[in-house]
Parts: sequence; C-alpha cells; structure tokens
Amino acid sequence: MSKREANLLWLKDMFEHLDGCRKQLEWARDSTTQHMITETMLRDLDCCRRLCETLCRRSVLPAC
Repeated sequence: MSKREANLLWLKDMFEHLDGCRKQLEWARDSTTQHMITETMLRDLDCCRRLCETLCRRSVLPAC
C-alpha cells in the first residue's frame, strides 16, 4: 500500500470516527460530555486538515 493510499484510508477511518462522535453529541445532555466530545472532534479535524494539506502539497509538486 502506498503512502497516499494509507493516508486516504486513515482519512476514511477518521471521518467514520467523527460521525460516531457526532451521533454521541446528539445524545449528550450534560455540558461536560458535550465539551469532551467537541474537543475530541476538534483535535481530529485538525489532524484531518494537516493530512489534507500534505496531500494537497504533494499533488502540486512534480514527481522526482
């Protein structure tokens, strides 16, 4: 598996995880739980953003 394929698989898994968090957030009633879930989601989204930026940079660079 190439690095790109591994990154895309990781992104897919992370999106599935974020969907699970979203579902938990819909049911969460107390502010502590809501805060914990949203903080987790923000960290995960930041990781996704960095990975997407890396994929974007690699797509622009010419092959060596």
